Amino acid sequence: MVVTKASDWAGDIGKEIRNSFGELMVGLPQPEPLLSVSQVAPNGFGTMMQVGRNIMVIGVADEEEYFVRNNVYAQPQTIVYVYAKDKAGVVKMFKKHQEEIIKTFIESDVNMLQNLFSKNKLDDSQFKTLQNLGISLTINNKFNTVDDTGDFLWLRQHLSSGIAKTGSNNILVYSVPLEDETQVLDSIVAVRNRIGKKYIPGSDPETMHMITEKAYTPFTFDAVIDGKKAYETRGKWEVKNDFMAGPFLNYTVVDKKNNRLIVFEGFTYAPSVNKRAFLFELEAIAKSMKIQ
Repeated sequence: MVVTKASDWAGDIGKEIRNSFGELMVGLPQPEPLLSVSQVAPNGFGTMMQVGRNIMVIGVADEEEYFVRNNVYAQPQTIVYVYAKDKAGVVKMFKKHQEEIIKTFIESDVNMLQNLFSKNKLDDSQFKTLQNLGISLTINNKFNTVDDTGDFLWLRQHLSSGIAKTGSNNILVYSVPLEDETQVLDSIVAVRNRIGKKYIPGSDPETMHMITEKAYTPFTFDAVIDGKKAYETRGKWEVKNDFMAGPFLNYTVVDKKNNRLIVFEGFTYAPSVNKRAFLFELEAIAKSMKIQ
């Protein structure tokens, strides 16, 4: 929620915010913005509005300032304040901090989901694969086991909203040896294709299995999981020789101490509905990872 004057929202300040927050999330089959945004005027920012979880207060003030406050009116809550002495200065100040602001709001939502999941958490000591790999995760208890070999874990949550009631959210966890750290980035797609062929069959296991969609190049970003260097890859999966497809989110964590790569992958199958929220839940679970 953006707290700013209607005239500022209609002008350059609002345009800059909408362009930044409205940037499309990569790896989704349908266009969905990174953040959904709404505006309220300062005189309309009363008690009902103040319980919002993520709020940005922005506008002209006597001093140029940027700061963040938590749990001001409600809990959990993150409020970002952006001020400058004139409208051009406000735009400049926002542009200077826009990446940090987006990161702040996303981290806020990740923490909120992790806290929510911890209240209804699966006992991850029941999974042979997590025990063997020395990993713990905060996974909500709506996930059921599809496969747990000791080397490979596949969990599935059936989605019950709207058209997606035939769909599912899925978690995969496994490890591969760390052979050459300089080659990790280039090997991510090949590794997930190999795992898909071995463990994730289609309706005809002889000819169908999960692969990375060839028509869409995945995007990879630097990340940190449990204090360790990692790569975040977003793209689309499909089942070879079949019509099933959807987005995936892959975290490949460099575990030098144990000379291996830990891979957490989340993928969603939810035909005809928006998928950002489903993938975000998988992101929150991935970022809860603790490695022994």
